[in-house]
Amino acid sequence: MTRKKIISAHVMVKNEARFIWYSVMSVYSHVDRIRIWDMGSTDYTRSIIGKILDLPDSPGKVFYEDAYMDNFDEEYARQHMLDQTTSDWFIVVDADEIWWNDSITKVIDLIQEKGDELESIVVPTILPVGDMFHRQEENAGRYNLAGHVGHYNLRAVNRKIPGLHSSGRHGVWGWVDGDEKMIQYRDPKKIGYVDAPYLHTTHLKRSGNGRDIDVFKRKMKLKHEIGKPFSKDFYYPEVFFKSRPEIVESPWKVMDVPFTTRSFFETPLRKIKRRLWWGKAGY
Repeated sequence: MTRKKIISAHVMVKNEARFIWYSVMSVYSHVDRIRIWDMGSTDYTRSIIGKILDLPDSPGKVFYEDAYMDNFDEEYARQHMLDQTTSDWFIVVDADEIWWNDSITKVIDLIQEKGDELESIVVPTILPVGDMFHRQEENAGRYNLAGHVGHYNLRAVNRKIPGLHSSGRHGVWGWVDGDEKMIQYRDPKKIGYVDAPYLHTTHLKRSGNGRDIDVFKRKMKLKHEIGKPFSKDFYYPEVFFKSRPEIVESPWKVMDVPFTTRSFFETPLRKIKRRLWWGKAGY
């Protein structure tokens, strides 16, 4: 009988008070360990993480490190988490990423079924823009992964990839092997694809008290854009409807007037640019 794979979640945070609770709790019961690395939050992210650490089964499962960094070094931060990881596989679950139960279950099941054969797993992403009621158009996606082009991300990694390590600056960072080859360019037969999307709120305000400005490149990520409304039959990740501490904000805030006004003028320009210039993945 195949041994059960031990799976960790890596959560890197800085000023993510709006979504950190939902992110962690969306995978909490599905993984064996959760490693949270805070790079110096100045909003109330730490207070929310404290609520997670207070959960009855948190000891021995959730590991938190307050690791203030003057200058954000993603290569170092990711490597540090990897060095502390002893599980068979790990899933990158940044604090702006929220999973559906069905989606994370599919990823976990694939790891348990084919984790000895695969090296990594790619999934689709859904990006809200403006607020939680609108999504960015599909042709805005630029990632080319596992034979798919668009809004996709490599989110699960087999720790046994030879020479696996973190490499690159924020925006063009990635996991590479001992030959400095990015793992998405290794043997395509060892890259699994699962139609199991997660909600990626990277383009929304994520700090709880306006401290987005303290986060490296956060201004670049925040998009003043009016997206496509979610369909009436669209359902949101289940974690949004579960009980939460009072300190955790509701996700259902709509665009205010200044944001909507600016987005009204910028959205057509963004769409024109996407259709005339392919651009690149990353930032």
